[in-house]
Amino acid sequence: MENLRYELSTTGPAGGTRAVALVGVVASGNLEVLLERGEAPDRCVIDIATPAHGFAALWQAVTADFAARMAAGGLRITINDGGARPDTVALRLAQGVRLMEKPE
Repeated sequence: MENLRYELSTTGPAGGTRAVALVGVVASGNLEVLLERGEAPDRCVIDIATPAHGFAALWQAVTADFAARMAAGGLRITINDGGARPDTVALRLAQGVRLMEKPE
């Protein structure tokens, strides 16, 4: 298992007031994304556990793109990867931020 951490500047704080959101399921070709509030409003921390070694540069690119496109400030995101493709990762991250914006 490879563990990665990225601390990223964001476009702004995540909207809404929901404290926690969970999207996805760890299964073949997918991933689970847990989002929690608690970081500084101008940064997002992403921790990744993945069985696929050697893809740190790809994870860096996907997470940097996410932070540049989405207002995710204040979020700590934990990803449990099951072999997801980059487009699935981007989709789950966007779904998680949108869920954080909805009322509980």
